[in-house]
Amino acid sequence: MPNPKPETKNHKFTVLQVIPNMGAGGAEQTTIDVTAALVRAGHKAIIVSNGGPRVIELQRLGALHIQMPVHSKNPFIIWQNARRLKRLIQEYRVHVIHARSRAPAWSALKAARDTGIKFLTTCHAPYNIRGNEWKRRYNSGIAKGDLVIANSEFVAHYLVDNYAVPVDKIRVIPRGIPFEKFDLAKVSVDRMLKLSQEWRIPDVAPLVLLPGRLTRWKGQTVLIEAMSKLKRKDVYCVLLGDDQGRTDYRNELEAMIHDFHLEDRVRIAQHCDDMAVAYKMASVVVSASIEPEGFGRVAVEAQAMGVPTIATAIGGSKETIIPDVTGWLVPPNDPGEMAKAIHKVLSLSQEKRDAIGLQAAHHARSHFSKEQMTHATLLVYDELMLKGKR
Repeated sequence: MPNPKPETKNHKFTVLQVIPNMGAGGAEQTTIDVTAALVRAGHKAIIVSNGGPRVIELQRLGALHIQMPVHSKNPFIIWQNARRLKRLIQEYRVHVIHARSRAPAWSALKAARDTGIKFLTTCHAPYNIRGNEWKRRYNSGIAKGDLVIANSEFVAHYLVDNYAVPVDKIRVIPRGIPFEKFDLAKVSVDRMLKLSQEWRIPDVAPLVLLPGRLTRWKGQTVLIEAMSKLKRKDVYCVLLGDDQGRTDYRNELEAMIHDFHLEDRVRIAQHCDDMAVAYKMASVVVSASIEPEGFGRVAVEAQAMGVPTIATAIGGSKETIIPDVTGWLVPPNDPGEMAKAIHKVLSLSQEKRDAIGLQAAHHARSHFSKEQMTHATLLVYDELMLKGKR
């Protein structure tokens, strides 16, 4: 879906972004990146959320954060939030209000209509409907922007197919990766040794890495079964992600590891502050999602680090990997095919691995940079401002 490219005008404006919480997710990182770009360009950035550990990052950038229970799905609280957002719009002379999730979208829509300002939404991922009409109507708030940003062509088609969003209202802007954090030249041997010791991985052992929070749709069970089919005793695996309170699922994963007799080679690691090192240590990075990713950040970050990458052939991942050129795509929820793909990657010659790594890094950095994403988003704000002047 082509995106219009309006010329940026020399004017300053105020953007109010609304997001449920400022935690560790991709939507939150995008909020921070766009906020930084707004402030650098001399615009005013206001963020409303229910708070979270990353609020301090917004404040350090020079943005204003206002806490409000915009995470709530309670209709009465959504209505109250709309009234409060209306007052903020009037007090700070906001030009564009930008909602990044469903519940905030309803509050922001009401506030925008009451004040006459432009309303923008971003759909970061497809939402499940599964025959539930109430859920479909609730989800539709994210599709009601004057313009709607989709972070992949897959999400754009989801909006058209499920909510009849006109194609000319959709702007496809892929997630932007902060490549300064994923620089091979900055990864030291000492940092790799430290992490390998923490994970109890022998220095020369092949490592399969699956980053992603511990939730069933991320496919950790598929990878565990694939490891059992691999029949290689020298290959280690790390499932890297927080269970976020899903202790039953974590216990299920640990039981699977035990049942397949993989306790000595498969680890669950809750957290890693040095993802560049984690990727660099990996012989292959896997994204095993059994439901479509809106974008697929892991596959892009791994390619940026020149690491062979396997992802499932659904959702946004199909747009981030060039099959057999920068990585491999396998059917979802298929441990046998996943095991075959891992074996294929681990059997590559070093020369072939290096060639794929170079192509993957070039592909990721050419198409998915943070700078490209923020520049395109500011152009959408500018486009809305220009429409308001006609």
